[in-house]
Amino acid sequence: MSSFSPAITTAITAASAKAFGTIGACGLNVVPVSMIRVNAHDIWLFDFFMKKTCDNLAENPTAALTCWTGMEGIQVKGRVAYVTAGPEFDEAVAWVATQNPNRVVKGLIVFTPERIFDISPGGVFSEADLSLPSPAPTVATEAQHATRQP
Repeated sequence: MSSFSPAITTAITAASAKAFGTIGACGLNVVPVSMIRVNAHDIWLFDFFMKKTCDNLAENPTAALTCWTGMEGIQVKGRVAYVTAGPEFDEAVAWVATQNPNRVVKGLIVFTPERIFDISPGGVFSEADLSLPSPAPTVATEAQHATRQP
């Protein structure tokens, strides 16, 4: 269950368009997002074929996610960990298999939001909607997050 507000969870999961942006060794890179999962304290994106994105994240672990339908949407800015092994990765592979069994997960992008912005003309989300969930009760160790090497 998500600790994000229901409006934000829906804005992310039900958006007709989603784009994930990074900057780093490959310059500015923005990719469409086809599959996403909102968790209590973070958002999972899946590396099926995101070489430039992953190369950028190895150099600069900050990113932005924009989700919108029509003229309503949000932008989320935050930090990223790239996971290729361990319990989170195994859970991600199993989850993707239930959503689209033909997809092969190369890595899990764990996106931890730092700010959420309403990008809708005139604003449609409340301040409460835009607030972040409390930090996760535990912090992942370096061993749990294996960063992809270029």
